[in-house]
Amino acid sequence: MDVRSRLAAVGTEPETWVAAQVGGALEAVFEAVAATRADTAALLRRVAAEGRRPVSRDLAALRPGLHLRLGREALVSGAGFVADPGLLADAPAWLEWWQSGADGVVRPLLLDLDPGRSAYADYTHWDWFALPRATGRRAVAGPYVDYLCSDEYSLTLSEPVWFQGRFAGVAAADVYLRHFEAAVLPLLRGLARPARLVNARGRVAASADAAHLAGSLTKGPDFGDVLATARPRTREGLRLVPCRGVPLVLVLA
Repeated sequence: MDVRSRLAAVGTEPETWVAAQVGGALEAVFEAVAATRADTAALLRRVAAEGRRPVSRDLAALRPGLHLRLGREALVSGAGFVADPGLLADAPAWLEWWQSGADGVVRPLLLDLDPGRSAYADYTHWDWFALPRATGRRAVAGPYVDYLCSDEYSLTLSEPVWFQGRFAGVAAADVYLRHFEAAVLPLLRGLARPARLVNARGRVAASADAAHLAGSLTKGPDFGDVLATARPRTREGLRLVPCRGVPLVLVLA
């Protein structure tokens, strides 16, 4: 059964069904992020029980779990933990980040984080880091060209990691936009009206609406409020449907 046939057969509003399908696709990625968050919090507790601050080599204990998730989750192209500056005793900043290459081999991301040499030394202003730190909630950042990791057009899904009442960094996973679009564009195109997916800031994550391209920043209602209330509504001539469990809004013209 094709997408249009499935939409015709659903017993609820088609846009509600599509939003639920999008949420389900990304929820699997957020489950991988949550597992990394749990592993990191447990690691930080173990280190604290030894009466010391964590150091970069402690984060090597996260690698088996990261490799497992990269091999298991089809949408995930990169995964890891990004430390809040000052968390580690031996490094001012750190990414424990691993990526799956086109050949299927999992490799570490090796970055120069020296602020005197690297333009990417301060990663704290990127949405995938700043949004979870500011809100305490999961976030979808992008799409954007991921110059830090892959030079690919990507989405980054992230969640805050807390330790002893303070923000310790983020657990995160990358999804290449081409893989996300392959999963969701057939659903959007099956709807009767032009449709797009936007994040809390109005950034278009995927679009079947020629007037709003993926990656563009769109004006409109308070999309963050739509996500906070988690209820469909109509505003400014737009139908707005939050995607189940994930911070994206389905917007229909």
